Amino acid sequence: MATLVQRVWKAGNAAAVWMYRRTGGKVGGRAKGGSLVLLLTVAGRKSGLPHTVPVAYVERDGDYYLAATAGGQPQEPQWIRNLRAASTATIEVGRDTRMVSVDVLRGAESDAAWKDVIVATYPSFGPYEAKSGRKIAVARLTPTA
Repeated sequence: MATLVQRVWKAGNAAAVWMYRRTGGKVGGRAKGGSLVLLLTVAGRKSGLPHTVPVAYVERDGDYYLAATAGGQPQEPQWIRNLRAASTATIEVGRDTRMVSVDVLRGAESDAAWKDVIVATYPSFGPYEAKSGRKIAVARLTPTA
């Protein structure tokens, strides 16, 4: 049974997705700290049902980098767990929808993406690893033809 907090979070997320789609990202296309936001749709690792969530991103050389910061919370977001189980996903950037291949980075590649892409673009994300007490996972999404 979902807790009240989980139900409120889910309802808020659904409203954010609806508003983003309704306005083509004009509302909801930037987070409070100014980071750019896209909509990520990925199949649930258990249910197989599609889940859509707004996620901050950095675009670099045609790829989209997502950091599973959860705002520095100790538990990583569900979407990164779903991405680990998926080979493909869909992103919406403004009104543009794209299929992407998924690569959840590891080791030195993940460390470099965190430092040189995510934190270099959004310095306010830097403290999240210390705050959360966990390594922040980074996913690279590459548009498919």
